[in-house]
Amino acid sequence: MREVAFIKQNKEKWLEFEQVISNKKKKSPDDIANLHIKIMNDLVYAKTYYPKSKVTSYLNKLAKSSFDKVYHSKRREQNVIAYFFLDKVPLLAYQYRKFLYLSFAIFFAFFLIGLLSTFNEESFARQILGNRYIDQTLENIESGDAMAVYKGGTNWGSFIGIYNNNQRVGLNMFLSGIFLGIGTGFYVAYNAIMVAVFQAFFYQQNTLFDSLKGIWIHGTYEIFALIIEAAAGYIIGASILFPGALKRMESFTRGMKAAFYIFISTIPFTLAAAFLEGYITRYSNTMPTIICFAIIGLSLFTISYYYLVLPFKVATKHNLR
Repeated sequence: MREVAFIKQNKEKWLEFEQVISNKKKKSPDDIANLHIKIMNDLVYAKTYYPKSKVTSYLNKLAKSSFDKVYHSKRREQNVIAYFFLDKVPLLAYQYRKFLYLSFAIFFAFFLIGLLSTFNEESFARQILGNRYIDQTLENIESGDAMAVYKGGTNWGSFIGIYNNNQRVGLNMFLSGIFLGIGTGFYVAYNAIMVAVFQAFFYQQNTLFDSLKGIWIHGTYEIFALIIEAAAGYIIGASILFPGALKRMESFTRGMKAAFYIFISTIPFTLAAAFLEGYITRYSNTMPTIICFAIIGLSLFTISYYYLVLPFKVATKHNLR
């Protein structure tokens, strides 16, 4: 679109927003927020196609002057935590949805590699999981309790230890994006292969059902969160490699900020996974099967809805679709 046509098409909207900022025109907080998002979209477009134009400088000033009025006042009116989890993060998930899809694709590609390797190489499971774990699990299976490994220690101690480990893995997944996303890819490959080997091993021992019933009580949140944390790492890597019309440092700063917010959003799910593993998984062999799969189904629904469905609903609310 020519710059003149771009200005003609959007001029009334910009003038309207100037009146809102100067309090000459009244609008509801939601209408103001939606109008501000449209201004931001126009600014991104202008920076891409008319980076040195006066209209870009104008929109930049308009966006900056409106930020405090639109968002700071809005955040004071509502619960800050609710705003973060129900508005900000879903919008970021929508904006960077391609990285979420990419993360899922990479994870499942390496998961398939792990399955095929385990079924085609007898010693592969021991190479990935270690002899000690394999031998202990075989003993547990022989004694009739395939999930006995999850029953050691106290509930509270297991919860703390599991959370610390999972959060450390997630943090590494996220921060490794600094290495152009390659570090994140390495962690994803290792964890995806390990999960696949784990499941394939139980299948080979004719205890797949027991493992599904037990492991995925906590594993649903744990693995899904891991994939989202990996997506955050890819966002960082892409912000460095593909700055677009932005300066590389500005692109990196934006990417890091967005990725950090997405990473923070996974913490409640990581906590929930640790709680389930420390307090619920250990009873999976004595719990009714329907309860086990109800927990798994509820976990899958809630986290899938949050990252894959809610972003589209929030984007629609803000007229971004």
